[in-house]
Amino acid sequence: MKSSPYQTGRPCRIGFIQVPGYSAISSFCAIEPLRMANQLTERQLYEWQLLTADGQPAEASNGLSTSPARVFDCDDEFDMVFVCAGVRVKQACDRRLINWLQHLARRHVPLGGLCTGPYILARAGVLDGYRCTVHWEHISSINEETEFPNTLFSSKLFVIDRDRYTCSGGVAPLDLMLNIIKEQCGSELAASVSEEFIHDRIRGVGDSQRVPLRARVGPGQPKLLEAVALMEANIEEPLTLSELAHYVNISRRQLERLFRAHLDRSPTRYYLELRLKRAREFLLQTSMSILDVALACGFSSSPHFSKCYHDYYDMPPSQERRRQATQIRLTALAPTTVPTTQSTPGHDPKL
Repeated sequence: MKSSPYQTGRPCRIGFIQVPGYSAISSFCAIEPLRMANQLTERQLYEWQLLTADGQPAEASNGLSTSPARVFDCDDEFDMVFVCAGVRVKQACDRRLINWLQHLARRHVPLGGLCTGPYILARAGVLDGYRCTVHWEHISSINEETEFPNTLFSSKLFVIDRDRYTCSGGVAPLDLMLNIIKEQCGSELAASVSEEFIHDRIRGVGDSQRVPLRARVGPGQPKLLEAVALMEANIEEPLTLSELAHYVNISRRQLERLFRAHLDRSPTRYYLELRLKRAREFLLQTSMSILDVALACGFSSSPHFSKCYHDYYDMPPSQERRRQATQIRLTALAPTTVPTTQSTPGHDPKL
């Protein structure tokens, strides 16, 4: 993570490479938190520049384009550079872009990718030895073993691995940027920015994309889809593996093979993860006691639930609750009015 603008005394300069067909919502969800951080503090904490192959605005997947833009191989000193991509990402991997990303990596400039932007970073070889994520629609289409054997793809919402920042797209870049603002400028400012956008919870590195199961395994696995649907409908009183196999009319061994082949885990493990994810929703969205959450999600006792939760989320449920309470308290203490200031580049007093 780059030093805070508060420490350096100058804005953090971020370049956003927009390739043809980029996701407009992902791009703007990354830029807007920076603008709001400037507005709330009345300081130029962040500056950003839109970059394209020819210096002309690139057309987004929704047909819109944004100006001004500059040629992406400019010699400006950036503190971070993000690749914003979307549809037709493979056609966007042109040699000039690849060369510039490799040049930035040699100079140790932190690099990021939004939506399908991580694919371009991987194609440039700058994600070798890193963990990363990409939009769920493209995870299954990437053959990691043959295309990127040295890169570990995950289904997380976003991944921060040393000086690489990859994000799944949609509105997830808002959470990524809020986490960057939090690290650079503090929790209070991040919470204030989140509140301005009516974003009730800043999601973290532990959050996963909600990848539709049918998109992951395809329509050709009806028995697997049926088994998972039964799991989702029986969270409070989990079914046994034998019962699941009986209801979908296959053998227990066949059921285990299906889960191993298509979900890379046992049915028991997948079921446990479903229950823990439901428990997390209860913890963050209701006032249920931890014991009630445990029972509602099929755990026989609070200690057993806490151990499983800690093993999966790297924190006990009580700490998860305290963390959320702290964030809510910081949001409540944040300033609710912002003095009108004269607009500067990248600093628009209007939301």
